[in-house]
Amino acid sequence: MWHRPDLLNRTANGLYAAGALLIAYGVLWTVVHLPWFAVRRIEVSGAVSHVTREQIQAIVNSELKGTFFTLNLPHVRRAFEKLPWVREVKLRRHWPDRLEVSVLEHVPLARWGSGALVNTQGEIFHAAYDGKLPVFIGPPGSSKEVAIQYEFFRRQLAPLGAAPAVVQLTPRRAWEVRVEGGPTIELGREDIESRFLRYVDAYDRTVATLKRRIEYVDLRYANGFAVRIPELAGNHAQPPRGAERTKGKARKT
Repeated sequence: MWHRPDLLNRTANGLYAAGALLIAYGVLWTVVHLPWFAVRRIEVSGAVSHVTREQIQAIVNSELKGTFFTLNLPHVRRAFEKLPWVREVKLRRHWPDRLEVSVLEHVPLARWGSGALVNTQGEIFHAAYDGKLPVFIGPPGSSKEVAIQYEFFRRQLAPLGAAPAVVQLTPRRAWEVRVEGGPTIELGREDIESRFLRYVDAYDRTVATLKRRIEYVDLRYANGFAVRIPELAGNHAQPPRGAERTKGKARKT
């Protein structure tokens, strides 16, 4: 190589270029870490009603490390998303010293059993809430499905002046709805929506005319439904007009 001047020149030029790059990198690293570029303003946007200023300030104090250029946004985002009511966080830098934190909170739709909440997207989250909510019960992974069915039941019951208090999906895929201040409605596993619509459509001319407290409604009949009236001792199921019975008990599906 020593007798190849052209090769020596190319090697020297390469070393000079590498040295220049290292120097430039060192200067740049020093500049971006200077306190001149510290993040001095945090702006929180979004409809925030459960996330407190104290919680936000605690994350800012513990996780907001670095300057405008070196701030680890994914790390800060994960810290915010650990807050119980936070569903999603978006972070954005604004030159020269501002960080915008856009917070999207969970909107509670129901309780999931006794230990969690379900948001309006059917997602389970854990947070403290003392407001009144319906209760969803179901197998693991079924919260979104239960939320969708709940909305159907809620819309159909609204014209009757009623609302679901409990919606349950059993491990065997059978559905049950307990109406607020009203009966428990057994729907079974098949034709859930058509059965429920049949009940709502017939309510005014059947159940409403009984003028009694209805404890239980069984919609698993082929051509009608049966009700249970607590005051009628000895009768476990009293079908309203239109319910089909065979030897005292209709066939269930």
